[in-house]
Order: sequence, then C-alpha cells, then structure tokens
Amino acid sequence: MTNFKFFLKRLEKEGRLMLVEPSEEMKTAYLETSKKDFFAAKILLDQNLPDKAVPHVYYGVYNLVLALLFKIGIKCENHTTSIFLLKELFELDNSFMENAKKKRVDVQYYVDIDLTKKEVYDLINQAEGFRDILLDFISKLTNEDIRFYRNKFIKLIA
Repeated sequence: MTNFKFFLKRLEKEGRLMLVEPSEEMKTAYLETSKKDFFAAKILLDQNLPDKAVPHVYYGVYNLVLALLFKIGIKCENHTTSIFLLKELFELDNSFMENAKKKRVDVQYYVDIDLTKKEVYDLINQAEGFRDILLDFISKLTNEDIRFYRNKFIKLIA
C-alpha cells in the first residue's frame, strides 16, 4: 500500500474523508463562501495589502473544490487530499491549487515573504480562470456523472 493510500485510509478511519449524500445546499454554501473570499482578496489588494489577500485567493478556489466534492457527495476535511482528488478523481489539473496553497502557507507562516501587488493581482487572475473551469465542470455534472465519480471514489479509497 502506498503512503498516500495509507493516508487516505487513515483520514477515512478518522471520519475526515467519506462518502456522504450529494448536497446542493452544501455546494451552494461553499460557492457563496468562495465569492466572498474573491471579493475580500480584491478589497485587500486595493488597500495595498497583497500578503493579506493571498489566503483569500486560496480559500476562494479551495471552497470551489469543496463545492464540487459536496455536489458529488464527498466530505473531505484535508486540503492536500482535496487537491489530490481534483487530479486523481476528476482528472483536472491541480497545479494551480498546489501553487496557491504554497503561497498561502508562505504568507501566513513566514514573515519574510514579500509579494508585490502585481504578483497578487496575477494570482487573482489565475484563480479566476481556475474558478471558471471549476464552475463550468460543476455546472455540467449529470446524475450519471455523479454516480460515476462516487464509484470511482469508492475504488480510489478501497
């Protein structure tokens, strides 16, 4: 068993990764939270606080991933695993999420990180492009797709 498979099993055992009923309500709630994060990031950037905007950029897209997972009926309480599922379950490019997470960690935990306003502006633009991809993906999911991804998830964590 690979280390990551072992990690998934541990999360499942702890109740932090599991199949749940698909939930339009949770999907909608996470989409709304995502909108607020994008809005907050732009306000903070406009106020010349680029380092404070970065976590909101990350959470703006992370909450979209959670919306997708709840649309399918997957509860995941681990950032790394949620990002992993984008690639392994949905076959979506997760490189932006990995990069955004790294930037969020850097600005939140290290005091010597100085990002320019331009860098964060570019990050927001990239995040909005990624957001559009995820929103399109979510909007096109059919009941058949949901069953497919649920079954794929079961096999992935088996």
